[in-house]
Amino acid sequence: MKAGFLDKLIARLDRVGPGEVQGLLQKLVREKGFFEQVFEVLEEGVIICDPQGVVTFVNRAACGFFGMDHETSAGRPLEELVRGVSWEVLTRRREVMSRDMEVFYPEKRYLNFYFRPIDDGEPGAAPLGYVMLVRDITQTRRVAEEQIESERLNALTVLAAGVAHEIGNPLNSLNIHLQLLEKKLKRLDEAVYEGVRAQVEVARAEIKRLDFIIEQFLGAMRPVPPQFELTDVNRVVEEAATFLAPELKDRRITTRLLLREGLPLVRLDAAQMKQALYNLIKNASQAMGTGGTLRVGTELTDYDVVIRVEDSGKGMSPETVAQMHQAWFTTRKTGTGLGMLIVRRIVREHGGELSVQSGEGKGTMVSIALPRQTRAARFLESGDGEAGRRKPEEVIDV
Repeated sequence: MKAGFLDKLIARLDRVGPGEVQGLLQKLVREKGFFEQVFEVLEEGVIICDPQGVVTFVNRAACGFFGMDHETSAGRPLEELVRGVSWEVLTRRREVMSRDMEVFYPEKRYLNFYFRPIDDGEPGAAPLGYVMLVRDITQTRRVAEEQIESERLNALTVLAAGVAHEIGNPLNSLNIHLQLLEKKLKRLDEAVYEGVRAQVEVARAEIKRLDFIIEQFLGAMRPVPPQFELTDVNRVVEEAATFLAPELKDRRITTRLLLREGLPLVRLDAAQMKQALYNLIKNASQAMGTGGTLRVGTELTDYDVVIRVEDSGKGMSPETVAQMHQAWFTTRKTGTGLGMLIVRRIVREHGGELSVQSGEGKGTMVSIALPRQTRAARFLESGDGEAGRRKPEEVIDV
């Protein structure tokens, strides 16, 4: 094995004066401290191990990626610090290895690590140790996923336009023939017309309803920039719930609106946000089937106005929650798998965040956080807990 610097120094200690040895050692200490400082300021994680897999150095970035303690990590096996990593697999071939990995603690990230042995250049010699370089690729993967999602939406837009055209034409024809039928009945027998007038009005109302739904669907699918206006979020929520009230009533679902008073106006496209709520409320009602309670409410935080849709349905597994934003994914036999994809796009275009909390047998709550125009000062609670207490919610039964 080729002798290292320290080995050479020790071999010639008898020919080196005490003062020179002290100077060389001080130089080594300074260089070691310098390189450690360089590693500490890197955004990439650096982990150095000895030939047995025991960590000899780890920088703060790596500690942040894997939730390690910077002070106590050195001296512990890599397998113990980085869960899911096998030292045997890493060192089996003694070659450079590059892999992507997903970690869930201390937060969900996608990481890429580069692992290679450290040798002194001597052919066939055992490694002096190993280095593992880690970088965060979460944002890169997110951009790639958004690009794929955008391509899917473009394809869906073309499909939606064709479907809307095929449905819209028969609806227009039905409306025209309904008007002709109404005129003929009036001329033939006024009494007969009065007897079926209510049914004709119901049919006309349902045609208009279908036409409105198609229009709203196309408005959500087309890549049209939102028309932002300062809007009362509570009013948007009330109108969306009122529009779907007949359908919810048919399912014997109790709907409760829990609206926070004094919400600031928010810049949003009311029509698109209603479309997002239509999808969320429909999903909730279908998850409950017949009966149950649907809660649609608003909240106010220091930074956001939050809309929540909560059902008392059967809930979802973590695997289902993870896939629910993908196009065509659905748990229903007659579902299209487009609803949550549309909701996600609308929320993103409003600069908001969409989150889902669910558990099997515990129902589901979907939250839309929309950024406020201005951020209010936050007061810490006093000893009696009065400071920052929110006003009572207004409860409305639909």
